[in-house]
Amino acid sequence: MTIATDNTAGQLDDLALLGLMQLTSPALPIGAFAWSQGLESAFELGWVTNEDQLGDWLEGVLEDGISRCELPLLARLQQAWSKQDVAAVSHWNDWLHATRETAELVDEDTRLGTALVRLLGSLELLPPEGSLPATPGYVTVFAWTAHTRRVPVRQTLLGFAWAWLENQLAVACKALPLGHTAAQRLTERLRPRLVVAVDQAMARPDEDLGPMLPGLALASALHETQYSRLFRS
Repeated sequence: MTIATDNTAGQLDDLALLGLMQLTSPALPIGAFAWSQGLESAFELGWVTNEDQLGDWLEGVLEDGISRCELPLLARLQQAWSKQDVAAVSHWNDWLHATRETAELVDEDTRLGTALVRLLGSLELLPPEGSLPATPGYVTVFAWTAHTRRVPVRQTLLGFAWAWLENQLAVACKALPLGHTAAQRLTERLRPRLVVAVDQAMARPDEDLGPMLPGLALASALHETQYSRLFRS
């Protein structure tokens, strides 16, 4: 016996969740796997040599970088898209671009943004003509995609943070090297920190935004001239 119910709202929630999973999947063809965000250089310099040090590094990036920059900007951009506020989208896109401290970090942001725009075009999911900034960054396009998929803002931030963590651990598994079991231990260690980072990001006022990651900036800059490397940053 089956009971017929009107579950339209539940189905919309399910579709939003699946849309977020698609957006954060490592299989998304935008090339995110090619970037280490300075982590490969930290390995080469001997700053990060084992599981515990990697956990400390990632916690620091999350607390002093992601929660102060990408995540709060993602919330602002998604809200701007929902209001069709093109000026706000452009403002925060330019602001985020200005915080990128090395050529590699700028290149990563613009290349991933361009790749995601190209993919959305093939899926007929592009924003209205003229609403995208001239050089849309990855976070800006990610926010649009989450908006058009009807993903709640908090879940958008959690998904973005999860994708960042998965990518960083994938980098470590290739370059440290880090075993897959150790990567899972770090996932368990950092999972609660992702939630805290999202809480912090959603509470930050505009004047409290901006990354404080001199070590990562230095690692990224040194990576530009690293002799042998697996990743583009």
